Amino acid sequence: MGSATTQALAASVAVLDKQRIGAATARDLFAAARAVAGSPQLSGALADHSAGPEARTALVASVFGKLSAGARNVIAAAAAQRWSSRRDLIEGIEDLAVRAAAKAEKTADVAGELFGVTRLIASNPELELALGSTLGDPAAKSALIEKLLAGKASETTILIVSELVRELRGRRVRSLLSDVIRTVAAQTGRTVATVTTARPLTDDQAQRLTASLSRSYGGEIALNQIIDADVVGGIRVQIADDVIDGSISARLTDLRQKLAG
Repeated sequence: MGSATTQALAASVAVLDKQRIGAATARDLFAAARAVAGSPQLSGALADHSAGPEARTALVASVFGKLSAGARNVIAAAAAQRWSSRRDLIEGIEDLAVRAAAKAEKTADVAGELFGVTRLIASNPELELALGSTLGDPAAKSALIEKLLAGKASETTILIVSELVRELRGRRVRSLLSDVIRTVAAQTGRTVATVTTARPLTDDQAQRLTASLSRSYGGEIALNQIIDADVVGGIRVQIADDVIDGSISARLTDLRQKLAG
C-alpha cells in the first residue's frame, strides 16, 4: 500500500467513524465498490488526480445519489482523496464497506466468525477452488456462501464474505479474508493474535494468554486458534509481523540446523 493510499484510507475512515452506520450503509458501500470496479470510466474519473476534489465528489453525488446519506458521505470522502492507483481506490471502498459492517454489528464476534470461515475454506480444497475460479459466476459464488453460512454465522459475516467472493480481482480467498479479519479487529479496537498449538487451549490457558498479550501489546486481543499436530507441542503466536515461536517443532528445526553446522 503506497503512502498516498495509506493517508487516503485513514482520512476516509475518519469520515466513516463520524457517520450513523447501519447494515444498509455497508451494503451500499459494497454495491458502490462493485460499481466502481465494474466501470473503468467511473473508476478512472474518481481516481483522476488532475480533476479537483470538488469535481470528483460532484460525480459521486450524481452517480450514487440513490444510496444512503452515510454511504454517499463516505464515498465522497474517499473520492476526494488522492489514491496511489485506481485499484487502491476500489479496494479502499471495499475496506470502508467492511468497516461499516463491523461498526454496525453490535453482538456477533465478526472477526472470530471470519476466522472460522477461513478454516472452513482451508479444509475444503474444492470449495476454495470454486470460490477462487475466475470462470465462476459472481452471483453463484455469493449464493454459495450464503447457503453454507446460513444459521452458522451472523448476517454481518455472511454479508462481508458473500460480497468479497464476488469480486476477487486476482486475490486469493483465504489471504483476502485474513486481511479482512485484521480490518474488522482494528475497526472494533482489537488486535488479532493467531495461536497454533498441537491441542486446543483450555479456557484458562486462552484467558491467561490473551491477558498476557493484551499487556504486551497495549490493547484488546482477538485470539484465533489453529490446531496443527505438526507443531508437536508448545505454542506459536503471530500478531501481524511479530512471531513468537515456542513450539517443539521449531526447537527441533533449530537443533537440526545447528547440528548441520
